Amino acid sequence: MIFGTVPTLASQLVVPGLLVLILILLAWIVYLEIRLGRLFRGKKATNFEGIIADIGQAIDELFSQTNQGTKRLDNIEQRLRRTLSKFHTVRFNPFKDHGGNQSFATCLMDDSGDGVVVSSIYTRDKVSVYAKPLTHQQSTYELTEEERQSIAEAAKR
Repeated sequence: MIFGTVPTLASQLVVPGLLVLILILLAWIVYLEIRLGRLFRGKKATNFEGIIADIGQAIDELFSQTNQGTKRLDNIEQRLRRTLSKFHTVRFNPFKDHGGNQSFATCLMDDSGDGVVVSSIYTRDKVSVYAKPLTHQQSTYELTEEERQSIAEAAKR
């Protein structure tokens, strides 16, 4: 007698309800597969623990590269401080009665004021060139006014 019964209203609602539930669950599975695909980034994951270990290893490599980059940058900055980056030339006439501004004093120094000041005195007979070492913008040799001016202007840069 069961096979010959007329479907009731409850049985008519159960079948379409189950079909809707199955469609919702299928959509949910597709959504989760898409999210897992993004998480695994196309890798064939046999287990979640392996993926986490791979991510941890990638993070360790990034930290190592960052530390190496920081050390290189520190090395470059130290070397850059010791380069001749400040310079200035002052031209002058040491003899007011003749000649032009053919003489000069040029300062070349690094950020800490270490370097050299080179002076040239031009006369009709000869040209004399003098070099005086600098340590912290000071020299153990006596400096002329033009050399001091060149050092002061270079220090401003």
